[in-house]
Amino acid sequence: MITLYTAATPNGHKISIALEELGLPYRLHVVDLARNEQKEPWFLAINPNGRIPAIVDHDNGDFAVFESGAILIYLAEKTGKLMPLEAKGRSLVLQWLMFQMGGVGPMMGQANVFFRYFPEKIQAAIDRYQGESKRLFRVLDGHLATHEYLAGDYSIADIATWAWVRIYRWSGVPIDDLPHLRRWLDQIKARPAVQRGIEQPPSQLEARMQDEAAVKKFAEEAQKMVETGKGA
Repeated sequence: MITLYTAATPNGHKISIALEELGLPYRLHVVDLARNEQKEPWFLAINPNGRIPAIVDHDNGDFAVFESGAILIYLAEKTGKLMPLEAKGRSLVLQWLMFQMGGVGPMMGQANVFFRYFPEKIQAAIDRYQGESKRLFRVLDGHLATHEYLAGDYSIADIATWAWVRIYRWSGVPIDDLPHLRRWLDQIKARPAVQRGIEQPPSQLEARMQDEAAVKKFAEEAQKMVETGKGA
């Protein structure tokens, strides 16, 4: 049994999707970010960085793992699934996973902050992070023009990247001109395990985007978390 400490964020959903895809039994502990639960001593004993997600593998001596990329690798290696065992295939998956961890996630995260959350709209910062996010999307689109998935078969690299790219509207980065990226987004979204994973816990992001008042309320709540350093 695994306990997943998480919240409804892209990094959190990476792990719930992977657990669903792998069919591993897990308990869900939703961490209340607004109440700063991730900074409490009990959680810092699991993740000294005070961020979600984190897991505790009770079948492996209550072994704790933090950082979403490290968790994905741990789960793939634990099960022998979602990442090849041979060196070349494993390297391809890790290359694209690092592409997400070092590029897509940080750039989209900053686009979200400056486009949605900061009370002062700093256009140069918005342009910088939306522009870099779009550049990375073009890299993905170009690669996906000749590849069904990012690294051979469907893998943890796809899971990690999809969990972020799916919120492109929230980051204010259109993808109408990126048909291969859209095909890949839709293909992964159709997977039953992915559909279950993004409900653990539900983000309600797509529904929220249709409601201007809900968008404003969520942005205001997120702004408070950014200002007080309570982010996931």
